[in-house]
Amino acid sequence: MSSFGFWQKWLVGFGLYVVAFGLSFAVFGQSRLMDIVFNNQIDPAFWGVAEPTATAREFQAFVYGVLGATMAGWGVFIAFIAHYAFKAKEPWAWNCIATGMIVWFVVDQFVSLRYGVGFNVALNTAFLLFVTLPLVFTRRSFVVKTAGIA
Repeated sequence: MSSFGFWQKWLVGFGLYVVAFGLSFAVFGQSRLMDIVFNNQIDPAFWGVAEPTATAREFQAFVYGVLGATMAGWGVFIAFIAHYAFKAKEPWAWNCIATGMIVWFVVDQFVSLRYGVGFNVALNTAFLLFVTLPLVFTRRSFVVKTAGIA
């Protein structure tokens, strides 16, 4: 498998991972497992050492459901673009993934930093790295060469 093929499949896999993560977030956002993995990292930024109220937990479940659904849809887009247009080395596919990730990262990092949710800052950085690596290593395949005029 070529280097390009490896990174293209990496992006498809990343997209599918985001789908699975988003669906689990939507369905299991208030489960004991999600409390251990995620909520225990996020909740202290908003409630300190106190437990969130039942109303706050209900709102959190709604927000996690919507966020998880959005993430799952985002993962589908990444997987499809990576599997088809990116694989065909269509420049718009590289630009779409890169631009979408930059917009998401800047806004999400700003909000996470604004509310002091360091765990999400770290998670965002890892997600960005997982997408940036294939983009960096495949960039040359998307550069359109123009013929020189003599």
